[in-house]
Amino acid sequence: MPDSLLFYKIKGSGQPVLYLHGFMESLSMWDFMDVQSLDQTSVLIDLPGHGKSRLKDPQESPSIQHMAQKVIEVADSLGLSSYHVAGHSMGGYVALQLKEMDPRCQKIVLLHSNFWADSEQKKRDRIRLADLAFKAKELLVREAIPGLFYRNKSNDPAVQNLISEANNLSAEAIAYASLAMRARLDKTELLKTYPDAVFVLQGAHDPLIPLELMTEKVKGLPVAYHVLSNTGHMGHIEDPEEVKKLLVQILD
Repeated sequence: MPDSLLFYKIKGSGQPVLYLHGFMESLSMWDFMDVQSLDQTSVLIDLPGHGKSRLKDPQESPSIQHMAQKVIEVADSLGLSSYHVAGHSMGGYVALQLKEMDPRCQKIVLLHSNFWADSEQKKRDRIRLADLAFKAKELLVREAIPGLFYRNKSNDPAVQNLISEANNLSAEAIAYASLAMRARLDKTELLKTYPDAVFVLQGAHDPLIPLELMTEKVKGLPVAYHVLSNTGHMGHIEDPEEVKKLLVQILD
């Protein structure tokens, strides 16, 4: 594939579904769910600066829009006429941007993700995280990843693999992604514009997106909302069979 194109893998056949990982992850996150067993063409994509995809943004300001544009280039290269998107965390932000930018984008699934802009406190936290990536990247990774789980699993092999993979990211890539998330805009109106196109899978014990906050935010909106009762922010690892079952129901 061209050097400018994001790295991706294709598994299975059927309706195309683009799978977008979260912050400091890669397309390997979907291995926990065995997506190749689904009756669909699963296009697993490494977002800019993550996994095997290079970070090359000609603009000065980091943005989710740039990530989405690079995903659109993948869809173009594959000749897709339509597709669904499943996005975990940061990947969900990119999915929302795709729905706004590309008419080929049909259903989107927000897996442990949200559709509102960062609070002022969260924006400050994003800046601190970007700074920490340059000063103490390994400390940042080691402390951040275990806390994403409902039950802390610091010694679990899956968690250690995630830590190892995140440590391979450059400080520039981590900082870029953090600042891009900080700059994203509220997408509540997008959900109203495309009723019944957005599906939210929320962890009951998600430390980053409180259940009470998500429940309040989706109230009155035309979205399908499902709570994963035994997960934190990592349902694809904590309850992969349930997540896979729901994806089949949503995207069939």
